Amino acid sequence: MISVIAKLPVKAAKMDEAVEAIKALMTEVAKEEGTLLYTLCKAKETPNVLVFMERYKDNDALKFHSSTPHFKAFSGKLRDFLEGKPDISIMEEIHSI
Repeated sequence: MISVIAKLPVKAAKMDEAVEAIKALMTEVAKEEGTLLYTLCKAKETPNVLVFMERYKDNDALKFHSSTPHFKAFSGKLRDFLEGKPDISIMEEIHSI
């Protein structure tokens, strides 16, 4: 399995708009066969950073997700929301319960 942690620094004034766009994206992501987990979080310590935690069946599922029209459309909107560069880590899972 492949796990992804993506941290997006969002402009405070754009937070509500960003969350709504992400919710729309997540509705479509839920239909992707190889996407096992796709969740959005926010830490109290960094309220302007949205964190995606993602899990995919394999690399092909991650590539498929990244190539979908809904992901590409969302990616095009990102620059309107972002306050800095996203921090994205792609990891191979070794063990999970």
